[in-house]
Amino acid sequence: MDLKQLEYFVRVAEVGSFTRAATLLTVTQPSLSRQIRLLEVELRQTLLLRNGRGVQPTEAGSVLLKHARGLLLQADRARQDVKELRGAAVGRVVVGMPSSVGRFLSTPLAFAFQATFPRARLSILEGQTYIMEWLSMGRVDIGVLINPQPLPGIETTPLMKEPLYLIGASKSPGAHLRIGRPVALKDLAGFNLLLPSRPHAIRMYLEAQLAQVGVTLEIPWELDAFSTILDLVRKGFGHGVMPLSVFRDDELKGHYLPRRIVKPELVSTVAIATHTTRPLSPVMLGVIELIKTIVGPQA
Repeated sequence: MDLKQLEYFVRVAEVGSFTRAATLLTVTQPSLSRQIRLLEVELRQTLLLRNGRGVQPTEAGSVLLKHARGLLLQADRARQDVKELRGAAVGRVVVGMPSSVGRFLSTPLAFAFQATFPRARLSILEGQTYIMEWLSMGRVDIGVLINPQPLPGIETTPLMKEPLYLIGASKSPGAHLRIGRPVALKDLAGFNLLLPSRPHAIRMYLEAQLAQVGVTLEIPWELDAFSTILDLVRKGFGHGVMPLSVFRDDELKGHYLPRRIVKPELVSTVAIATHTTRPLSPVMLGVIELIKTIVGPQA
């Protein structure tokens, strides 16, 4: 297989159509079909199935799609790394982070990156549970994770520690974020909690800590988007559990009443992660320093 075949395959699988993919790739459809067929012959597997709605990957195609994206990203990175030897920093950096971190990190990182590396490209992928997998496969270069677990080939560096709070709606909204009375961990069982689904890091950490005090939660609502959780909390549907870093927007602060969780205090760790076997380009190293600078005042 070669990179052109992989690029053609990925584009067809992503858009679900040979016709649209051929247009985007500026090649003829017969040429595109021939390259995909050569790939199938080499792998001795059917990779794409046509149906009434277009084209879908087979099971083998889905496996190849995961690897092909990483391989194409690595090839693009190799080209950009070579170009960097000619002068100004160029290249593409892909950063993965959960939405709770993205609420305070994505925007300042984008502005800082543009100012520091005007000839380079930045992609930010937000995901709750797949960042470590994306990092292992090469889909992202840098991961920002909550409570990361040790994994071979992955190096993590703590960025900051954040206390967790029980977040409820404020009964008397004002202009500033007010902090309510602390709540004991075991007493969370008495609240209607709106939490992310497993294996979200905060959900897993909370349940592990509750198990140590003999409490099991019944969670009627599972919502992976923190923006949705905050919206429902504001409307009185229940309470969330999250760090205060999600309240970067002053307009939101007066609508919520956070209460620190104690006995014991719950503290989550935000860390930066990279793959130990992949060299870090100058732009990647620069992005890591930008992230540390942005997060630094909160640490």
